[in-house]
Amino acid sequence: MAWRIADYVEHGEIDNRSRDQVTGTLWICGLDTPIRLELKGNAWRDLAGQRLCFRNPTPKPIPERLSSFALEQIGVVGDITAARKVKVLDIPDGELEHYYKNKIPMPFHWGNCLYLEWHSQRNGRVVIEATEYEPTVEPEATWQMNEAEEADQHSANARAMTGFIDQVVEAAAAQAETDDSDDDAPQSSAEAEADVEAARMDLLLDRVTARMEREGHDEENFERIIDEERTRLRRERGEPEPEPLTPEEEAEREEWISAANAAAEEALNDDAEPLGNREHPLVAHCHELGSRLNQTIKNKHWLPENAHAEHPLNELVHGVWFASAKLAGALNGDPSDWPPDSMVAGNTLVRLKKARDTLNDALSGLEAAEAEKLADPAWLQTLRQELGGLKQTIQSLIDEVRAVLRASEGGF
Repeated sequence: MAWRIADYVEHGEIDNRSRDQVTGTLWICGLDTPIRLELKGNAWRDLAGQRLCFRNPTPKPIPERLSSFALEQIGVVGDITAARKVKVLDIPDGELEHYYKNKIPMPFHWGNCLYLEWHSQRNGRVVIEATEYEPTVEPEATWQMNEAEEADQHSANARAMTGFIDQVVEAAAAQAETDDSDDDAPQSSAEAEADVEAARMDLLLDRVTARMEREGHDEENFERIIDEERTRLRRERGEPEPEPLTPEEEAEREEWISAANAAAEEALNDDAEPLGNREHPLVAHCHELGSRLNQTIKNKHWLPENAHAEHPLNELVHGVWFASAKLAGALNGDPSDWPPDSMVAGNTLVRLKKARDTLNDALSGLEAAEAEKLADPAWLQTLRQELGGLKQTIQSLIDEVRAVLRASEGGF
């Protein structure tokens, strides 16, 4: 998923006066050193050949969990424009819940949005998206881009981003041949391929989510947008158009679907619990822990009303719950199917690594809560030990799945 840092930027500048190169500087609230950008590619036509300065009138201090954001952002341009049209709500934030719960139409107007997107070696996809920034563009452009060139540039930037993702993952896989000390680095070619596919799906989800925010959250929009974004991503990667199924293949597919539906119905009508529905003990533990944390924080009144999603205690609870969801996708089912077959091991491994990452987010929230004295210190210390035990267990499962992938390709 993307790093979204718009709330924490105090002011900044983006410079595309040199073709095929975007540089910039961002001053972040809470960081002593500014962020430097060095990106390959060009902005959209409205900013091509120009230098843009901007100021955030209401910056927020960057939360502890994001303080590791790299000071040097080296990578490739995604979409950079100050002319994207978005819906801007005409109600205060404090009234959003009232409108939503009572299904009252929310008044809005269309406004320009500053949208800065890139993909860096250290942090992956980064997005700054804001309607309240105060932008200033220098009047003279050193070069200009016509409409046809802009269309070509959009495609080139998108291809560069997807290609850059693949290069970063492949480089990590190559490094893993000689150094397996990095828990995140792929340790087999199959794991590297799974990471590439996961990065692809994350990018697709981000693009679909961004468009749904702009175009509306209804089923018809979703189906259209996801089809369009899948096609866009496939073309960016130079992949061939999918060939339609032959009548024989279509018949075989329908037969397979019918057989699967029959098997599912039979399992549902069985008095015994279907093996595929069994909850793994680690999933149950993680889900119970998240519920317990949420209830304790609520009972102790440690979390203020209307606390934002990035409040350390929210980060703590949400990190545990997200880990539970990722673990469910990786582990729930027939316990005799562990360790997973090599055909599905890559997908299982991606989910386990994401579960570990979300627990790291929970631990970051815990550390911030300790530093800001937001909860009982003894409670936080006990919780740290429990989260550490969960991470250790997940790491053991990751190691088991990696062993399956290495065995399937005869070593790495």
